[in-house]
This record gives sequence, C-alpha cells and structure tokens, in this order.
Amino acid sequence: MAEKVHIVGAGLAGSEAAWQLAKRGIEVIIHEMRPKKFSPAHKSEWCAELVCSNSLRSDDFEHNAVGLMHEEMRRADSLIMQCADACKVPAGGALAVDREGFAHMVTEKLHAHPYISFINEEVTELPENNNEKYIIASGPLTSENLIKAILKETNNQYLNFYDAIAPVVYKDSIDFTKAWYQSRYDKGDKFDYINCPMNKEQYEKFIEELLKADKVEFHDFEKAEYFDGCLPIEVMAERGRDTLLYGPMKPVGLTNPHSPNIKAHAVVQLRQDNKEDTLRNIVGFQTKLKYGEQQRIFRMIPGLENAEFARLGGIHKNTFIKSPIVLDNYLRLKSKPHIRFAGQITGCEGYIESASIGWLAGYFTACEVLKQEAILPPETTAFGAMLKHLRDDTNIENFQPMNINFGIFPTISGETTANGKFHKIKGMDRKKAYTQRALADLQKWLEAI
Repeated sequence: MAEKVHIVGAGLAGSEAAWQLAKRGIEVIIHEMRPKKFSPAHKSEWCAELVCSNSLRSDDFEHNAVGLMHEEMRRADSLIMQCADACKVPAGGALAVDREGFAHMVTEKLHAHPYISFINEEVTELPENNNEKYIIASGPLTSENLIKAILKETNNQYLNFYDAIAPVVYKDSIDFTKAWYQSRYDKGDKFDYINCPMNKEQYEKFIEELLKADKVEFHDFEKAEYFDGCLPIEVMAERGRDTLLYGPMKPVGLTNPHSPNIKAHAVVQLRQDNKEDTLRNIVGFQTKLKYGEQQRIFRMIPGLENAEFARLGGIHKNTFIKSPIVLDNYLRLKSKPHIRFAGQITGCEGYIESASIGWLAGYFTACEVLKQEAILPPETTAFGAMLKHLRDDTNIENFQPMNINFGIFPTISGETTANGKFHKIKGMDRKKAYTQRALADLQKWLEAI
C-alpha cells in the first residue's frame, strides 16, 4: 500500500480528488468538519452538497464550454459526473440534479470505497509534516481558523467575494391559472421550466420594492466583492431598472398560453429542484434580502402570490487565494509543496469547474505518490484552459474567479481551405471547432496518462 493522502473538505473538489486517488490504489483520509461544525450555507452532513443552484448549467458539449467540461469529465471517469448523470432532473439543455439524491450518492460511493476513510473534525492549521501529502479542498466557505492559517502562510495574498443563494418554493403552491410550463424557445421538455409573466406596471412595482427592501447588512470590516456570474438580484436591479430584463427576467423565447396575443414585459422562471418535482427554485434570484422581505416581494410575482418557500435565499462569504502567485503549475503551494489546493478556493468558479480542479489535484498527487510523471492537460481542453486561468499572472491585482468559457481557450479564428484561402469560422461553427479540437486533444492526453 502506498502512502496515505489527506484531503480537507468533502465538497465537489474534495470528493472528486479522493475518488481519483482511490481508484489508483492510494489510501485517502477525508477530513470533513460537518456534522460537528457547519459553514453558514451548508445544511446537511452529506458530501458534495450543492448550496446554491441545483444546475450544473449547459450540457451541450458541442457548442458550450460548460457542456464540454461535462463531457471531458465523463470521459475521464469523474465521480461527480457519474452521480450527476444518475440523478439528473429535466432542465431543458442544462444538466440539473436532484440535490439530495446527488449528495447521497456521492457520499455512499465514497464511504463504500475500501481505500477511503473519514475523520469528522475541523482542520485549523496547515500541516507541517512534509512527509504527508495534503489537498486543501475546503471550498469558498473555508472556516475562519483555516483561513487564518492559509493567510499567514501566503503572506495575505487572498481575495474574497460574496455569493448569494436563490430561494426554493413548493410547486403545489404555484398558481397555474397565471403560470405555465415552457422551456425558452421550446428547447428540451416543455415541463422543464415554470414561467410567471409580468406586465410593465407589475415589473416597475417589483423593481421599486426590490430597490427599497431591507437587506442583510455587512459588518464594518467587510467589503462586498461580488462575482459577476452570481450577483444578488437586488444588486442587478441597482445597476439599472431594466437590467433584469436582459438577465433572469428576460421574456424572450416564451409565449403565455393564457394570453397568447400579449407579450409579457418580464418573465420569472422556476426550474425543477428535486427528482420528485415537488420543489422549484427561482432561476437567477440569488439574494441578500431579509427573509420577511423575500416572502413579501417574491409573492408580488404573478403566480407566486401564495407561494410557500421550502428555502429562502441567503448570503455567505466566499474566499479564494491568488493562485497564480502562491501555487505552482501542479496546484502545489510553493512554500509548502506537500500541500495542494483544489476547487473554488483556488479561484475557479462553478460546480463542474471546482470538480475538475479536484480531479487534477487527485491525479497530480497520485503521480507523486506512485512516482510517475504528471502530464499537464492540453490548454486546448476545458481541463487545461481552467488550469491555465489559475496559473495566469498577467493581471494579478485583479485576479478573479472564473467560469469555464471559450474566452480562456487558445483562439480559433479560422482555417485555410484546400484552395489556400483563409476562411473565418463564425458563430456555432466556431464553438464546435473549439469542442472538436478539445475532445481530440483530450483523448490523446487521457491515453498518455
């Protein structure tokens, strides 16, 4: 038996890293503070709990960078993708999961593996013994004690921002004399989304109440640094009264069967949140409104006047390190190379992105333990593009969390045709060119490792 590897945190990244190590015959000890201690956002003791949305976003691997990362993870035998596919619920072109079923399955698989064991304790210090390998996958909700230890070791090279959670309602409390089922542009199954329409007057009143509502206050020593991909709805409204019409309340691609000849000014969508379809989360409605204000204002939405909430929105602080400064190309802490970091604490953003960095941390660590050469993923793949972001020190002062997107891949602008002329690739063809190149290069990399 090879040496043991310790993993701090049983979120998406920690769970994936543990799986990749264990499948390679390496014994893993997962240190998870729950259920003895909970972060401000976690509610259960299960591994890989999804605390924000239940959606892993687009599953279109031919034209979307997120969908491409799903496919790359599938081909790389990802635990997270195995469980996500097994627990999927209807969501149009997106991959959404039954939250509890997904977390239960990940937990059961990890506990059943003979090479994986758990210690339920809070890790408060970085390990000094360089003979033991650690992966810190404590997530964006890392406990204050461990954060202090990380800051001390990294000379305070850190940033933080605030992430908000969308509310969830019971489906049987939705008024279907006003709401209707339809996916935008009829993509996917028509039952994937429930839509609640607003006319202009209702929208203006909603925005007015949203702007003056009581919100959760920050402490004097805290500074809000929101990630643009997960802004609270009231913050979006503060950026302009019509901002939401181009975001989560856009009315395009939808026709209200109750009034087919009247175009809605705004539409609120609710996505399936569990396998039984008894719960629906309000898409894009992350919020830091106080609980009473959430109920009052969100019940102004036509169809949700009598909504019963299974979970109200909340706010929590997310912390991440300046990875390009403190980590090497293989995710090792430069000052303590026996320690790796993985997941959202590194500055990736999103569920599948976090899991992918967990996959890489597990693979890199396994190579060290087994004394094999670790091969970096090609930058043309989603794996490699995400890792490249964590190594890019071009604008280190403004280093921010990043979702996977084609903008961080090596550019494809066109191709030279048989007659020697340059042809510029545009639109969907260009996106498909990125994914085809990525999957071809991924296959070569997987064969090499």
